[in-house]
Amino acid sequence: MKVLVAGAGLGGLCLAHGLLRAGVDVRVHEREDGPDSRYQGFRIALNAHGLSALHACLPERLHALLAAVSGPLAGERLVVDQRLREVRRLGVADEGTAVDRHVLRQLLLAGLGDRVEFGKPVTGYTERADGTVEAHLGDGGGAVGDLLVGADGVGSAVRRQLLPGARVVTLPGGAVLGRTPLTERFAALVPGFGTVVQGTGARGTRVSMLLGRMEFRRPPRLAAAELAPDVRLPDTGSYLRWVVMPAEPLPAGTRNWEAVRADLLDLLDGWHPDLVDLVHRADVVNSAPLSARYAEPVPHWAGSRRVTLLGDAIHTMPPSGGQGANSALRDAALLARTLTAVQRGRAELPDAVGRYERRMLEYGFAAVADSVRRLPDFTPAR
Repeated sequence: MKVLVAGAGLGGLCLAHGLLRAGVDVRVHEREDGPDSRYQGFRIALNAHGLSALHACLPERLHALLAAVSGPLAGERLVVDQRLREVRRLGVADEGTAVDRHVLRQLLLAGLGDRVEFGKPVTGYTERADGTVEAHLGDGGGAVGDLLVGADGVGSAVRRQLLPGARVVTLPGGAVLGRTPLTERFAALVPGFGTVVQGTGARGTRVSMLLGRMEFRRPPRLAAAELAPDVRLPDTGSYLRWVVMPAEPLPAGTRNWEAVRADLLDLLDGWHPDLVDLVHRADVVNSAPLSARYAEPVPHWAGSRRVTLLGDAIHTMPPSGGQGANSALRDAALLARTLTAVQRGRAELPDAVGRYERRMLEYGFAAVADSVRRLPDFTPAR
C-alpha cells in the first residue's frame, strides 16, 4: 500500500512516522520551500491525546528526546488586570506538557529523509479507474497512491475539492502573537499554567493578553546532540509566548513588525512596565499578526474512499481550547492504526477509511465546539 500525504505539518508528519512503523510506503508533499522557510508558530500544550499519539507513531529512540525538549505545563490559571493585580483564578490545570511547534516539527522530520518533498504542494487530485488516486502537484507533476490524505491545513486544496461546501469562519477582530526571551522577570508573569491579562488600552479599548511559558527542560540542540546525534534541532532558547487581543482591531494590511509593535506599545500605554517591556523586547522573527478561525461541522461524506482529511484541513479551531494540534496528532495516530490493519490484511481500505472518518468527525468537531465555547474566557468584551 502507498499513501500520499498533502502537508508536512505536525499531523502529516506524525502520520508518516506511524505508517513507516507499519511498513507502509508513504510520501509527503509540502508546499513550503523548506523546513525553515516560514514562521512556524508558538508554544503549544500537548495533552494526553497528543502525547499518546506521538508515542504511538514516533520511533522509540526519539521518545527520550521529545521529553527532553518539552517543558512543564501545570498550575493555577490566573486572571490579572493591566497592573498585574489578581482579578480571579480559573482553576488548576495539569494538561500534559509544553512544546515549541518549530522544535517539534524538526523532530518529526527526523528519519523521514526524502520521503518529504518540499516545494511541491498538492493542488488537487484525480481518482483513477483502477482504484488508485493521483495527486496533482504544483510543479506540474503528479504522484499516484492507494490513498491521499489532506493534511494541508486550513487552506486545504484537498478539502476544497472533496468538500466544496465546507465553510471556515474567520472570527472578528484580530490578535498579535509574539514571543520574548525568558528571564526571571518575565517568568514571574506566569507562575502556573498560564496568565490572562484583562485591561483597558488607549482610547478605552478593551484588551486581553494571554501569557504562556515555554521553558525547555534541556536546550533542544544540545539534547539532540546527546540523545539522537543524527537529529538536528534548532538552537531555540526558552521564551514567554504572548498574544494581545484588542476589542477593536489594529490597522489592517501588510505591515512590518516595527509598525505592528509601535501600535501595540501605543495600545498598552500605562500598563505595567513588565507587560510593556515584554512587547518591546519581542523576538522580531517569531512575532506576527494572528487570526482565529473555526470550521463549521460537516456530515460524513459519501463517495470517495481514496481521499481523506486530518487536522486543520477538516476541523480547524481557535486556540482557546488548546486542542488544535492535539486533535491533528490524534487523527494521525488513529489513521495510522486504521491503515496498519489494512496493511496487515485485517481490513479493507474503503471500509477502514470510512470508520476513521466517522470517529474523527465526532471528536474533532466536539473539540471545535468546545474551543468556540471557551473563547469568552480569553477575549475582551466588545
